Amino acid sequence: MHCRWSLLSAVGCCCCHRCCQPGVTGTGRPGVTRVRYFAGVNGNRELVERFIASLEARDWDIWAALLHPAVVYEIPQSRERIRGRDRYLRFNQEYPGDWHLRPKVVIADEHHGVVWFEWRLDDRIDDAMAFFAFADGLITQVTDFWPEPYEPPPGREHLVERW
Repeated sequence: MHCRWSLLSAVGCCCCHRCCQPGVTGTGRPGVTRVRYFAGVNGNRELVERFIASLEARDWDIWAALLHPAVVYEIPQSRERIRGRDRYLRFNQEYPGDWHLRPKVVIADEHHGVVWFEWRLDDRIDDAMAFFAFADGLITQVTDFWPEPYEPPPGREHLVERW
């Protein structure tokens, strides 16, 4: 059985899990890991799944289409806030290093969602969480929680405000 979301097949699927068992995929690509999903099927859960999958794939058109034009992105550990889809898009496009995301758990309801994910940056692997707010079928707010507080890397001052 093939995954009904081809974008998600690189990081896991949201259907039967037959195509996302370790080492077997519905698309013929080995190494896809199983992702656990909770809270039943709903549009907002799928929105979060597509958010992570398109971000991982660097499919900027699909990723940006999931966001409200006035989306707010916050990183409490570095005290950074980005307002607006265009600035948030540039922030991710310009983020340094070879980073990758793999969702572990996705939960969402009518108004909010959360994803627990593994992230890889060069040789470092860790876990992080992102919390989402939704309105009118779009993501209106994203708050990322990384493993520990840190000072932001230089070069993104033109996109963020510090608090």
